[in-house]
Amino acid sequence: MLLPETKEREYRFRLALRIGLPIFALIIAFISHTLITNYQNLHSSFFIEATLIILVSIYFIFYLIYNGFSVKITDDVTKTFTREYLYEYLQKEIKDKKEYTLILISIDNLNDINKLYGIKNGDKILREVALWIAEYLKKEGIDNFPMGHIKGGDFILALEGPKAKYSTILELMCLKSSELKIGDIEVKISGAITDTSYSRELDYLIENLFELVEKRKNSKQKDSDDEMNPNELESIIINALHNRDLIVMSQDIFENEEVVFHECFVKLKANNTKVIYPKTYLKVINKLGLGSEFDLAVLETVLQKCKDEDRFFALNILPTSLRNEKFLSRAKELLREHKTKLMFVLYEAEYYSYTSRYNSIINSLKDLGVSFAIDRVASIHTSFLYLRELDIDVIRFDTYYSNAEKLEKNRSIIEGFNLMAHEKGVKSWIKNIEDEKTYELCKEIGIDYMQGKQLALLQEIKN
Repeated sequence: MLLPETKEREYRFRLALRIGLPIFALIIAFISHTLITNYQNLHSSFFIEATLIILVSIYFIFYLIYNGFSVKITDDVTKTFTREYLYEYLQKEIKDKKEYTLILISIDNLNDINKLYGIKNGDKILREVALWIAEYLKKEGIDNFPMGHIKGGDFILALEGPKAKYSTILELMCLKSSELKIGDIEVKISGAITDTSYSRELDYLIENLFELVEKRKNSKQKDSDDEMNPNELESIIINALHNRDLIVMSQDIFENEEVVFHECFVKLKANNTKVIYPKTYLKVINKLGLGSEFDLAVLETVLQKCKDEDRFFALNILPTSLRNEKFLSRAKELLREHKTKLMFVLYEAEYYSYTSRYNSIINSLKDLGVSFAIDRVASIHTSFLYLRELDIDVIRFDTYYSNAEKLEKNRSIIEGFNLMAHEKGVKSWIKNIEDEKTYELCKEIGIDYMQGKQLALLQEIKN
């Protein structure tokens, strides 16, 4: 719903009057009643006090009106509802309505528009897209619905009824948007839809919308776990961590056709024996702040399952877990107790500048027999900085290069990183090798460790 500025002012004015006028009326009624019933006995001070009360009440009404203008219910740029007001409104609607649908419309190229044409034009695009959405839905017979600007190029609108009623309209809207140009600027739009059959909690509905948009961009496949109630999914994941219901798979890593270590992959088990995969459980673990607890559960499980084996395992560990005192203390206890050789594989998108502390932690764990690898080299800038500054043992190239065509095209980049690593005494590693051609090319370049279906399949680690 787009609100003109005059309408918003009118709304705030009416809101202030609804609060202030009853108080003023009560004061006038009290003073009038006192004058009528006790006029003969009133002291002159009463009239002074009554005048002051009336003046104060008038001041209070004007204060409420003025303060009402500072309460924002619409976004200045788009004239749709602000996120705060929309969420407050939707909470009530979801509570009262049996079936309710939320739709997310995203301007996918807003950042590019801001960079190429300036923020002022970006703001114009936001406003025009909001109008375009409202006009399109009006043509479809849908009017007077709440719509809010959530962030960036994202709008959320709400409609009564199940999503089946509106899915086709959303699909047609997204198709129609392929022709959308505002001035000379091309606008790319995507959308997602969900309803209260998924959850009756607004936060879960909003999160689901953004996840659906992201998955639509990356894949056309549907994950069966998406249909699971988010409350139930959180409960399953928390219980699995608490009870250590983990399935640990491993895959062999080769050097010169000889197995040198094994990488671990983890799935969670639900009470009904349903398996929860990383792409589903990791987002929940991150949301709940359970990263360190998850890493500790994996570490404990691997060490327990492999306590009598003379094998070398690589585990993906969050760098934030390493810097967590509770995790670090418990990990050291476990490593002293078990003699299993481990490698911690680290990936971090944002650079951690306190590298001296980071190195201190790494070296304290190295003293207990742990090796360290940095993941996604030649893709994420932090991987290069960590190769330069941390006392690591292995670098692992990003899976973007696990393809003969891309590897050949970017061969000089990989050879450069490989040379830098070897000069520092660091080994190199590449995974997801799926064919003979890629395997032979990796050998030719001189990558030390290789992994993938071409060499070995996944297998479960059992007690």
